[in-house]
Amino acid sequence: MPEKEDEMLRKKVQAVLDGNVHTREYGLKADVVDGKARVTGVVDTLAEREQVRQLVSRLNGIRAVENGVAVSTDGAITDDDVTFEVAEELAADPEINHRGISAKSVKGVVYLQGTVDSEEEQEAALAAATRARGVKEVISRLKVSRPGAYDTDNLEEIFHHQVNNDYEDEDRPGVY
Repeated sequence: MPEKEDEMLRKKVQAVLDGNVHTREYGLKADVVDGKARVTGVVDTLAEREQVRQLVSRLNGIRAVENGVAVSTDGAITDDDVTFEVAEELAADPEINHRGISAKSVKGVVYLQGTVDSEEEQEAALAAATRARGVKEVISRLKVSRPGAYDTDNLEEIFHHQVNNDYEDEDRPGVY
């Protein structure tokens, strides 16, 4: 691809980054070589990093995006801080039954555990976790429950299942 086209694409990418309300404050820099965009800089959250990739990849003429954007926060943020912020993001999202989900951060990698009602709820939980400061990656260990199913890792649910022969949960009391 000629250098002139790359320069036009670079200006287009830079204009999108500088004009977007969510990315302009970070002063991100764009370069384009052979139709491949490379964006560098620092943002506060993993969600913002992903948003940069999406914005640039939508532009006509861009064949690929190398996302060199780093996630960093101002000041020190501990894993306990990250875990707390993830819990806040989960609780704030109306699509998520956050009581069924727990989060743990290890060096900025967040592990989500628990049970959700649907694939959509799982995706919403992943998206919510990426909005927390200090999150570098999110790993889902969430289980999607099936109607009438029980958690085989939860002793109370196993006991309930065994004692009631599964029929209490299926609205068929007394049928054995």
